[in-house]
Amino acid sequence: MPGLPDAPAQGAADPDRGWLDALFLGPYGENDALLEKLMVEFLRDHVYWRRNFHPEDPPAIPTHAARHPGYQAFESRLRRELHQLSAALKRSVPFHSPRYIGHMASDLLLPGLAAQILTLPYNPNNVSEDAAPVTIDLEVQAGLQLARMLGYPDDTSRPDCAFGHLTSGGTVANYQALRLALALKAFPVALRAGGVPDIDVPADDWTAFNLGPDAGIALLERANAWLAAQPPREQRRWVRTVAAQRIEQLGMVDFFARHPALKVPKVLAPITAHYSWSKGLKLLGLGRGQLELLPERGMRLDADALEDALARCERERQPVLMAVAVLGTTEYGTVDPVDAVVDARDRWTRRGLGFSVHVDGAWGGYLATLFRNPDGSLRALADVREGFARFPLPEVHAAFAALGRTDSVTVDPHKLGYLPYGAGAFICRDHRAVALLAESADYVFQDARDADYHARYRQLGQFVPEGSKSGAIAAAVYVTHKVLPLDHANFGRLPRQTVLAAEAFHAGGERLGAALQGVAHVTVPFAPDSNLVCLAINPAGNADLAVANAFVRRLHDELRADPRQPLQVKQFFGSMTTLRPEAVGDAEMHRILASIGIDPATLDSDGDDSDRLVILRHTLMNPYLLDHANGISYIDQYIDHLGRRIRALLAASPEPA
Repeated sequence: MPGLPDAPAQGAADPDRGWLDALFLGPYGENDALLEKLMVEFLRDHVYWRRNFHPEDPPAIPTHAARHPGYQAFESRLRRELHQLSAALKRSVPFHSPRYIGHMASDLLLPGLAAQILTLPYNPNNVSEDAAPVTIDLEVQAGLQLARMLGYPDDTSRPDCAFGHLTSGGTVANYQALRLALALKAFPVALRAGGVPDIDVPADDWTAFNLGPDAGIALLERANAWLAAQPPREQRRWVRTVAAQRIEQLGMVDFFARHPALKVPKVLAPITAHYSWSKGLKLLGLGRGQLELLPERGMRLDADALEDALARCERERQPVLMAVAVLGTTEYGTVDPVDAVVDARDRWTRRGLGFSVHVDGAWGGYLATLFRNPDGSLRALADVREGFARFPLPEVHAAFAALGRTDSVTVDPHKLGYLPYGAGAFICRDHRAVALLAESADYVFQDARDADYHARYRQLGQFVPEGSKSGAIAAAVYVTHKVLPLDHANFGRLPRQTVLAAEAFHAGGERLGAALQGVAHVTVPFAPDSNLVCLAINPAGNADLAVANAFVRRLHDELRADPRQPLQVKQFFGSMTTLRPEAVGDAEMHRILASIGIDPATLDSDGDDSDRLVILRHTLMNPYLLDHANGISYIDQYIDHLGRRIRALLAASPEPA
């Protein structure tokens, strides 16, 4: 079959097959016996734990309670509602199936699913060790696991060890990145205003506000060392003095009123950045106007545009809070030049315009496992490329290689980590800066500096945005990473399957375009960097953008979930997105339009739906898309299905409208 060029013959030995077969409940529920056995075993174990807590206590619920009419009525209501819920959930989107290639969801890894279900009855709240003595440590360990995957230092004996924690998703992790960058940027100004002596504080507000992350952390360390030498009463006085000058105490209005030489800092991000950045700037009070979206080049952040923006900021004395690079955009899966962004940070920091670099790797973070050896070292480009047709391009390898030089990263275990929703993560390269986020001012100085790494973060609620957080999610992430270590030889074999599927899909899209010549133009508008592949489609003979968009929307209507219909009437599930000139650039937009026969003059015409190109988007994260054991390529099946639907829709409406 075209989609399985390297597949072993049916029945032949596949070295990865047993490993893959054990990971998921399975598209057909093949591993139900394993999951059921685990659930029964650990439910019984939990019950034994309850019974042995104080076995001298009598049962609070009598053994004859189940015969009481009220008990039986309650059980009846409970069963009725659960049966109704179970029936309703059958209309859910079948993320588990290789026929689902729409949004960023797939089947769940059994280690995480089992660990979360196992932990739920204990109901730990990961804000402090008082409420979660076990799982709060698992969360800190999970953060270190992710740090190692990214190339950050994960040795807690190092003063600059990384730190990470879990969030409800990538959006909250991005908020945390903004909080930390702002706290670190403003703290040197507060030290100046507080008059702390003998620690080499910059001579003016502009210099203090633009030190850059490493210099800011070094200044915090000097302040801690100086404070430790003071008598206890003086320590308390200086803590209060500096705290009164901090932006967290004053708020945006008063802080910048006291420092009129400073402007509110900007965040520079690619135009393809997730909308959470806009939400985060509004939430922090910085304002949506401080988000400057930079153009793309070849579907990636334009490094020259970043350089131009930084030069303009220097001329205008406009501080920059953060530059954002995206490691796998949620719409297109493309990878920004992280290496160019951190190079720009280093260069401009030396010139006195310091800022943080954050990588939004909510989607692509776990692809980093493909680039890591078991000892944590970076794999060479040639080693990573073995077995792939084109992945990764040298610039993509360079981007992943530069992750360890960034200041913070967002990763979503509930995306390419195949874990239940509610599992995002924020990781920063140097944990010492996190003291600035503590709700208690004492953490800013001495107490935080002397505490053991793990002891400090057992009061996790001091540092994170949430006031309550699930310990069960932490258990799911930690156990998954222990069962499948985050390197190419273990967890990395899973994203490897998805990238191979993306390459097969890319080839299938090209075959479809050739097969439909004279019927419709079909092309992959840009080569994928990861495991998202898009298709641009236009009926043959049509040159109008709005007409092409209407046709693709009709196609997508057949691929989207419809709760009014049985799931089985859908052969496949897909998604769609749009390409806009401001995102891809005029030249790239014109190239893509021309490749499918659309006149660029119809872009931004007076007609409806003509300011962007509608394209089909396919997320290829199901590991069974190329089913070697059964000799099935669901990618080939989808490509054939799409070709039939294109022909059928055009036959039903020969004149597209």
